[in-house]
Amino acid sequence: MDNLATVLGDISSVIWGPFMLIPLLLGTGLYLTIRLGGLQFFKLGVALRLGLLKRKDDGAEGDISQFQALTTALAATVGTGNIVGVATAIGIGGPGALFWMWVTGLVGMAAKYSEAFLGVRYRATDSAGEKSGGPQYYLERGIRGPLGKVLALSFAVFATLACFGIGNMTQGNSIAANLENSFSVPTWTTGIVLTVLSLVVLVGGIKSIGKVTAGFVPVMIIFYVGAALYILIANIGQVPAAIGQIFADAFTGTSAIGGFAGSAIIIAVQFGVARGIFSNESGMGSAAIAAAAAQTTHPVRQGLVSMTQTFIDTIIVVTCTGLVIITTGAWNYVDPETGEQIKASLMTGYAFTFGLPGEWGHWIVTIGLVMFAFSTILGWCYYGERNIERLVGRRAVMPFRVVFSLIVYVGCTTELTAVWNFSDMMNGLMALPNLIGLLIMSGLIVRETRWYLKNDPKLEASKDEIEEFMKNQKGWDEWKAGDVIGSSHSHKTTQDRELDSV
Repeated sequence: MDNLATVLGDISSVIWGPFMLIPLLLGTGLYLTIRLGGLQFFKLGVALRLGLLKRKDDGAEGDISQFQALTTALAATVGTGNIVGVATAIGIGGPGALFWMWVTGLVGMAAKYSEAFLGVRYRATDSAGEKSGGPQYYLERGIRGPLGKVLALSFAVFATLACFGIGNMTQGNSIAANLENSFSVPTWTTGIVLTVLSLVVLVGGIKSIGKVTAGFVPVMIIFYVGAALYILIANIGQVPAAIGQIFADAFTGTSAIGGFAGSAIIIAVQFGVARGIFSNESGMGSAAIAAAAAQTTHPVRQGLVSMTQTFIDTIIVVTCTGLVIITTGAWNYVDPETGEQIKASLMTGYAFTFGLPGEWGHWIVTIGLVMFAFSTILGWCYYGERNIERLVGRRAVMPFRVVFSLIVYVGCTTELTAVWNFSDMMNGLMALPNLIGLLIMSGLIVRETRWYLKNDPKLEASKDEIEEFMKNQKGWDEWKAGDVIGSSHSHKTTQDRELDSV
């Protein structure tokens, strides 16, 4: 296992190195930001209003509301990456890594918008009458020929494998380890409870997941962010210096673990970007799968709602975690008993303990991590089942849900160094075909986005008003009709309708 972990780590380092995924990820996000006119900055307010306040489009087709689609995506992304991932990035890359997590999030919002837009734009209706979409569909339907098919199938395979790592075993392992450390709960007990809870929720499919996450996710974010804000207010005098250090170290690469030797800027960039995408998943294509299930009157509207997920995840939750770690000094704290710097996996717990009265700060982190990680398990099961459906068919969905729930127990009770490296590798391999597809389809994304926002800049148009200004637009009739590009009015394929007309 040690050899396997080393090999996977080496492969992951190449994928996340300075010549492969990092420039592609940042470059794609920046390119889409420019082509979309900085949409994530100028439309953030109206997108937040639609997603968090209005929450749904009246009369729209879909399986879950826009708010439930947003919370499902948040459930899948706000996980260990927001607690352990941030600490790992800062622990290895120094405070400057947080700056690169911000950059990844800000330019990633354009990528998140684009993939969610395409997820709705090219979604289909499966044999059970549920919406199904994401890169495993839009890469093939939006890019004609062998290239689109290869990209779509590659994504489906990588996403299916990744869901057992990033969305299952690593999350269960983090929950079990922290509950054992904080409350002395045996890992096997945690494994059984998590497996049962997962099974109860997951067998109900996306509607069950949507209902749970809609009530669960806001509570867990408010709980965790509230505790972090208390610490930052209590240490308000340290915050300006911490922010200054973040910006300064982003271009000097000061490293917390291992001292200054070998702490070049590339380390801060590499771990900031890698943990940034692990946290917010922008560019990976995963959130498009949840977006495709949303009840929405136009792909642009759900794309903008989905975009806010990256803002909430990175600019709010990740920033709170990072600033708490830096302002409390936990990022370079040396254990007086061992004389060594604390492990990155424990860093956030130490930071909250230092920042909150008494000795219960690490309990806050443990409870937050349990909620974050469990919600991630729910969201990623849905991502996995949609890709299993793409590869095998609808008949495999229920068995997949059962197997996925059982694997949670394995994650809780097994050492997972190799799985963490495997997760990093699969995350990168998922992102590659999706990012290539976003670049190829950027023209369509920009053209249809501009037309819609020209007619409905404040996202206040009714279904009938949208119908009026969208009629005769390319692709609009196909999207409504429920064919291969399909929305929902019919489960018939194009071939079925041709036969009917004969």
